[in-house]
Amino acid sequence: MREIQRDIVSALIFSKDGKLFQGMKDEERGGVYYDCWHLPGGGVEPGEDKESALKREIKEETGMDISAYKVVLIDDSGEGVSKKILPSQEEVLCKMRFNVYRVDISDKNSDEIAISLNDDLVKYRWTVLDELPNIKLTPPSTELFKKLGYLK
Repeated sequence: MREIQRDIVSALIFSKDGKLFQGMKDEERGGVYYDCWHLPGGGVEPGEDKESALKREIKEETGMDISAYKVVLIDDSGEGVSKKILPSQEEVLCKMRFNVYRVDISDKNSDEIAISLNDDLVKYRWTVLDELPNIKLTPPSTELFKKLGYLK
């Protein structure tokens, strides 16, 4: 099986009422960790800087425009490996390096933020951090949340 390397950007997006945005991918489209709750984000395209990629991916996946909010890198040490089916239907082993940012939407509660799922995500939720131990998370998210003290 062929291996590919990807730089991945994702965001911890918190609403004014302290809830974390998470989405779930479509199994039919062959995304990684399709049965787990994800942070929104995706791959950095050739020639694209990470912050621009983050803003693009968030807009594509959620409809949210985060360009008016401060974007802060909180972790760039995460790694993951997963099988992925490319649009060509080729199955590859995807080795990912994660760059996680934090975005605080400080002027809107979760129920005031318009969401338009139109790319990889088919479901979403706003999660209170206390709920994290009770939901199925991606392995990289579990590792990150432990590092940040959100999970034990």
